Amino acid sequence: MFDADDVRTAVPMAAAVEAVREAFLDLAAGRFVVPQRLSFAGATTLVMTACHTPSSTTVVKSLSLVPGRTPTILGTLVWNTTDGQVVADAVEVTTLRTGAVSGVATDLLAPPSASRLALLGTGAQAADQVRAVAAVRPVRHVAVFGRDRSRAQALADRLRAEFPEVTVRVASSAPDAVSDAEIVCCATSSGSPLFAADDLPERVHVNAIGSYRPSMRELPAELLATAGCVVVDQAGAALEEAGEVIHAVDAGLLDRADLVELGSALLTPPAVTGRTVFKSVGLAVQDWAIARLLGEAAAVRP
Repeated sequence: MFDADDVRTAVPMAAAVEAVREAFLDLAAGRFVVPQRLSFAGATTLVMTACHTPSSTTVVKSLSLVPGRTPTILGTLVWNTTDGQVVADAVEVTTLRTGAVSGVATDLLAPPSASRLALLGTGAQAADQVRAVAAVRPVRHVAVFGRDRSRAQALADRLRAEFPEVTVRVASSAPDAVSDAEIVCCATSSGSPLFAADDLPERVHVNAIGSYRPSMRELPAELLATAGCVVVDQAGAALEEAGEVIHAVDAGLLDRADLVELGSALLTPPAVTGRTVFKSVGLAVQDWAIARLLGEAAAVRP
């Protein structure tokens, strides 16, 4: 059994990024069976599963998401092996693995020297986006924006304490936050784009992990239409659940064939020019990756 603190102790962010990278390579190689995520009651209950066929290990995660509740997200993760089970706090695993996949995409697509990060969103996913980017790039400046300025200030204070070498400011707006960014992380439940494509620098990498329903959109369609590369965790999942992708495809601004799956991009890195986008709705292979590390930690527990 791993509670939230146990998960953090067992899995540092750098290890999570590497484990998630390896999982996506295995996914691209056909070593996973990943059923479509189950969604109930207006996407307030989610069930995600994956089986890693070479090791005959599986992960099952259930989440309950209720806006306005404290905490908003509750859930349990179970990792099954021939030797037994690991049970863990699914919320902590989810924030960790979601940060980690942004780290993988950032390492693949952002300039190696990128040091200016814009963070849009102040919820449970936000801090791990910074941790993951900082694990793969020399972050020196972070601009934080949230609709509630007091929450943005509180998050900025926490980030300053955790990363004393980084300059953290609270931006006055989303366009202000992204105006000079080299990397942007969007972690909100917004139903409309957070900024316009023209608000971004000409060379920038954007991660969008907040929206997971067709009605949600963090990114403008024009960004997806003009980006040099649009990478998704899985094309089928993005076309079912990613509001930004669905809207851009339906509007004729983005062709389905232009979507590059992360595993394939890791195998054959794309030629990166101009703006790049990574859109994730979350896959159970990410949960499996963190669960595998927890299983290894459990094996050496006294």
